Amino acid sequence: MASISFAFPHVHGGDSRSTSDPVFKLKGNPSHWLVDNEPPIIKETVSHSGTEIIAPRSNGVNEDLRLDEEICNEAGFEGIVGQSAVLRQVLRLIETVATGDSTVLLLGETGTGKELIARAIHNRSRRKERNFVKLNCAAIPTGLLESELFGHERGAFTGAIAQKVGRLELADRGSLFLDEIGDIPLELQPKLLRLLQEREFERLGSTRTQRVDVRVVAATHRDLEGMIVEKQFRSDLYYRLNVFPISIPPLRERPGDIPQLVRHFVQHAARKMNKAIDAIPCETMDALTQYPWPGNIRELENVIERAVILSPGPVLRVPIQDLHTRIAPGHKHERSQTLEEVERKHIVTTLRETRWVLSGPRGAATRLGLNRATLYFRMKKLGIVRPGTESWNHEITSGTGRAGQSKILAGEMS
Repeated sequence: MASISFAFPHVHGGDSRSTSDPVFKLKGNPSHWLVDNEPPIIKETVSHSGTEIIAPRSNGVNEDLRLDEEICNEAGFEGIVGQSAVLRQVLRLIETVATGDSTVLLLGETGTGKELIARAIHNRSRRKERNFVKLNCAAIPTGLLESELFGHERGAFTGAIAQKVGRLELADRGSLFLDEIGDIPLELQPKLLRLLQEREFERLGSTRTQRVDVRVVAATHRDLEGMIVEKQFRSDLYYRLNVFPISIPPLRERPGDIPQLVRHFVQHAARKMNKAIDAIPCETMDALTQYPWPGNIRELENVIERAVILSPGPVLRVPIQDLHTRIAPGHKHERSQTLEEVERKHIVTTLRETRWVLSGPRGAATRLGLNRATLYFRMKKLGIVRPGTESWNHEITSGTGRAGQSKILAGEMS
């Protein structure tokens, strides 16, 4: 059976973090490198899933593929593993923005490593000697989120028996990572907006204004622009956060990085469990590379850890059949949408594509096959508003560049 062999540290008990652990290397007679005592081999260099490897070949039937250890240094960029073009572009953006103090907004699906990116930005900034403070806005109940972020004074509310320093003060002169910023409640968004604009705040129960010098890095997997249309997120806060957006690619868009990620996670899990895993079947690696990974890197890490637990010997055994039962992207178990919801979504999508131009040959009304008055009526009935305006009444720009005469409900949320 063909396999890919790795040169992983071989742990013999004790502290798995020790740097003095001997290294398990492929040495001696090449015939001993094969799984199940396969015949001798002839080496040749090939390409596998975008990663250079050495492919020993056995009479044209069996192969034993060994990853070239020079292809990637997993610890070279804050533990971010991979060499794909889309990932290298993200790393270039990190290097570009890290030296300043601009607010960064990380956009990407869950499990893509947004916290690693945020930490890399902090560690490459002038604030790297100060605190990197994390706050998951979705993991804290709404009633406690304000206290966690800004802190509170004794007696500020029932149960506040002592003064509490918030995450914001802890991050002073450092960096504050606000994960899942799309889940922050509407009533707290004006205070966060003030923080970003003025760099000042008050603790709960206090009238004393405090100033902080903090760099904010926010992250979300949600569509903030769509939330603005749905009146779930303030447009002014979005523009303050969206100074330097970075889109994190999902794992399915960087399949060439999967062999390196597998190698990294196998090494990490094997150390924790005092196991020696040094090979993986080629067909297993191909299956892992072709799988779409809806849970992204987090899902891959969990699958590999489970495989290390289940593997009885030095060959990694991944239950590939379990992957096909997982939920694929875009096939979530959700309730069916109503006709009104479908219509609303379609109109909003068309308005975004036309930049909220209603009339004219390139306007939304023309694309939808409606006249402008009918489209305006449907927008009003469905509660569709244009984000980013300064008042509730906003004149829609016509397709010819002149101001249209129709008015729609559009603008800021208070």
